[in-house]
Amino acid sequence: MSVATVYSRAQNALHADLVTVEVHLAPGLPGLSIVGLPEAAVRESRDRVRAAIANCGYNFPNRRITVNLAPADLPKEGGRFDLPIALGVLAASDQIPAERLRELEVLGELSLTGEIRPVRGALPAALQCAKTGRVLLLPEANAAEALLASACPVVVANQLGALCADLHGGQLRKAAAPVLPALAEALPDLAEVRGQLAAKRALEIAAAGAHSLLMSGPPGAGKSMLAQRLPGILPPLTEEEAIEVAAIASVSNGGFDLRQWGRRPYRAPHHTASGVALVGGGSNPRPGEITLAHHGVLFLDELPEFDRQVLEVLREPLENGHITVSRAARQADFPARFQLVAAMNPCPCGWLGDASGRCRCTPDQVARYRARISGPLLDRIDLQVFVPRVEAAALSCATPAAAESSAQVRARVCAARERQLARAGKPNARLTPKELERDCQLDEAARQLLTTALSRLQLSARAYHRVLKVARSIADLAGTDAVAAPHIAEALRYRQLDDPQ
Repeated sequence: MSVATVYSRAQNALHADLVTVEVHLAPGLPGLSIVGLPEAAVRESRDRVRAAIANCGYNFPNRRITVNLAPADLPKEGGRFDLPIALGVLAASDQIPAERLRELEVLGELSLTGEIRPVRGALPAALQCAKTGRVLLLPEANAAEALLASACPVVVANQLGALCADLHGGQLRKAAAPVLPALAEALPDLAEVRGQLAAKRALEIAAAGAHSLLMSGPPGAGKSMLAQRLPGILPPLTEEEAIEVAAIASVSNGGFDLRQWGRRPYRAPHHTASGVALVGGGSNPRPGEITLAHHGVLFLDELPEFDRQVLEVLREPLENGHITVSRAARQADFPARFQLVAAMNPCPCGWLGDASGRCRCTPDQVARYRARISGPLLDRIDLQVFVPRVEAAALSCATPAAAESSAQVRARVCAARERQLARAGKPNARLTPKELERDCQLDEAARQLLTTALSRLQLSARAYHRVLKVARSIADLAGTDAVAAPHIAEALRYRQLDDPQ
């Protein structure tokens, strides 16, 4: 046989497109050429494949070898095609049986000694392979994440020579089922935060309805501590959500860690991050921080210190829950259903409104500082709360016995979220205007209060809807179907960043 075919998968954003690796041996000047829009790492695979085959005791054909990666218009990158190319060369030269390869989809990078190294994107490849009925052949290091796609049969190999021997024997090594972590390591507890009852209440409402939250207050008031404790009071991920989170991690630079299975992501990029770092991009688009925080929390500390143009890229994903990254040659769509939590100081020195009177910022300085955050972005943040300085007496005493733990708050949050899912199938933050009108039936007192507030506070139509969504979450936490005036009044209090005192 002078032609062999091996199936593989390319990484295209979060998708794993099928690639047919065709290998043809012909008379002529010896050499190996790869066609089909290969990038540099794929073109370099010819040297890795040649050395790996020779060092495993097989003969590299002394003929003209052409490798075609179809479809030809799909860019191919990385070392994931090393193993399918090597198997294609060996099958085309009749050194291994080609029949077994038709049932497989193969991914793996080769070392010069024939060792099979792990690749990124194993889970998306397994999810797509499960739809074809074929078996996925992977490096053993990728087996645990691939088996999260339970419908996909997975076989593994660590060394090219051993794999060829298994193909001759007709029996490939099945991957062992992964041992999923029984319990996640303890998350920071909300009871450790002293005082800040109003901020804790806002955090609970944000968790219940998946709302965005902005905290303003002096340095050291506990804004970062509160944000770090949000994942501990959020409802657990569903299996579908957990697979989505794992698939995103699988294609990212850090890769997927099985110990993170089932945990909501928590991302906290530094304020020097670029727009591409936040939304993703590159010649071959990769997920950014907002996608890595999908189904989790994106915490932006020192919000005004971020470049204003960088912050503006958050506006679309906050509304739509996804981001489309367009480049001249490629376009990629990434999910971005994250929960934004941000923190800032009320002024450049941070002490505006503090009882100590230590702030010396002029009104112009304060105005310029706050103008770093645009009005349209602020309008998209559901809850805005002031976090005051904690008094020394509260810091010096032991943790109060009455302080609620994350587990206690989480129980209320889960009950409220279940009410939302039963009623609308989604958290309140994602309700459309039509769904909001259906689910937020106001009595006369509540309607009058909201109408008055709209006029006095000059709220936009978007802010009006967000107040209703927050009020709906407050009512769900209270276990009531109707949205009453007290719920509207509390929701309206979360539209100001200044100290209410």
